[in-house]
Amino acid sequence: MFSPRQTIRVGMIGCGGNARGHMRRLLGIDNVEIVAVSDVAEAAVQATRELDPRLEDVPVFSDYARMLREAELDAVEISTPHTLHFEQIMAALDAGLNVLCEKPMVCAIADAKSVAARAEQSGLVVGVSYQRHTQAPYRYCREVIASGDVGECYFVTCWQSQNWYRRQVGGSTWRSKQEWSGGGQLNDSGSHLVDIVLWMTGLRPREVFAYQENLEAEVDILSAISVEFDSGALCNFSVVGHAVNFHEEITLFCDECTLGIRGPEVWRWNDETKQVISGEELGRSWDPDTNFIAALRGQEPVQATVADAVQVARLSEAVWESAATGQPVRPAD
Repeated sequence: MFSPRQTIRVGMIGCGGNARGHMRRLLGIDNVEIVAVSDVAEAAVQATRELDPRLEDVPVFSDYARMLREAELDAVEISTPHTLHFEQIMAALDAGLNVLCEKPMVCAIADAKSVAARAEQSGLVVGVSYQRHTQAPYRYCREVIASGDVGECYFVTCWQSQNWYRRQVGGSTWRSKQEWSGGGQLNDSGSHLVDIVLWMTGLRPREVFAYQENLEAEVDILSAISVEFDSGALCNFSVVGHAVNFHEEITLFCDECTLGIRGPEVWRWNDETKQVISGEELGRSWDPDTNFIAALRGQEPVQATVADAVQVARLSEAVWESAATGQPVRPAD
């Protein structure tokens, strides 16, 4: 563990727009330094240098493996195309470095299990950047359900819409290419939806049936997913990647109450009267980078764990198989 006064040296694998968001947050934390970055795109490197005066002369590596060998690091943050994550996480762990990786952690359940085994063996801190784990509305609902005071959660309905098709497929970005993304909207923003429902409820999928539509793209754009959990609870996921707006809603039906997440608020029904819970009533919100550094200092646990990411990979893989075969699928053990 690192003391609060000890400098934590971080290397960045990936310098794109998402990575620079992580850098901004890291640079706002006391005694954290970004001491090396790696990216193959010169434009991304230049944007990183212009992000903050402290990054103007940061050492740059076109080969992340060389950065792991030559830079003096305590940790890395990974924000690269999804299908590269597995190799980069394993290399960082082999180098004895703590890791925070963007979602999805990996794109296959076999790889997820390999990361889990390696992380446990290493004893290093490994987190996944599912930021909803550090946002108050989702934490509130998780705590209410975990308390047992509202009985069992027996049905979940959730949906997410985004102008993903036009921006990613229309823009021919790496996210629209199976080789780099490992999947479409389900593996991108939809991954957050899958993760947070599993995390809030603690439910484990038993069987999945799914329809998906690619709209002639390489990857899935629309997903209609039905899930039965081990407990008998049911869930409908709707992932809409061809919309004119971003919007997300989650409703959790429990024996003694209904919880609805609507933006920064939670709508709670204990009877026919709706209670709107917001602000300080919901509790603390922070971010994955702050959490990661605090975990390295022994101040709090990682909020989005490798185990959480394993469950996302497990369900996502079953969804793709069901959509491809037209049959219900039991997720791999």
